[in-house]
Amino acid sequence: MDEQVVDADLRRSGALIDYLARHLRRGTEAALTPLGLRARHIVALTVLRERGDVTQRALATALVLDSTNIVGLLNELEGKGLAERRRSPEDRRRHVVSLTDEGYRVLCEAERALAAVEDEVFGTLDTAQRDQLHSLLVAATSSASEPFC
Repeated sequence: MDEQVVDADLRRSGALIDYLARHLRRGTEAALTPLGLRARHIVALTVLRERGDVTQRALATALVLDSTNIVGLLNELEGKGLAERRRSPEDRRRHVVSLTDEGYRVLCEAERALAAVEDEVFGTLDTAQRDQLHSLLVAATSSASEPFC
C-alpha cells in the first residue's frame, strides 16, 4: 500500500481529544470516588472558589445547567457540607451560593488527586507543553460557552 501524505488542513484534533478525555474521565472517576465526588461537583466548587459568592442562576449559567439540574447539584453539595445557599439580602427571591470551608478543603484534596491523573495522562509533555495545552483549552472553551474559570 502506498504511503499517503495527509494534508495538514485535513488533520483534526477531535478524535484525539475524545481519546484523551476518556482516559481522563476514567482516572478522574477513580480519583474522586473515594472522596464521594464526581467531576460535576469539582467544576461547581471550582467556579465558587474562583468567582466567590454567586447567585444560583449565575452558577447555573456558568455550568450550562438548567434550573432543575442546578438544584439537584446544589442539594448534593449542601448535603456534603461543601456549599451553602442562602437568600440574597437584596432580593429574597434569589439564592446566593457560597463555598464552605469544608468545600475548599475537599476541593484542594480533589485537585491533588486529579493532578496525579493528569501526570499520568500527560506524562510525555513537559511543563511548557502542558502550560500551552492549558492555554489552548481555555481559549477553546471560552468560545464554546461562558468560561468557568
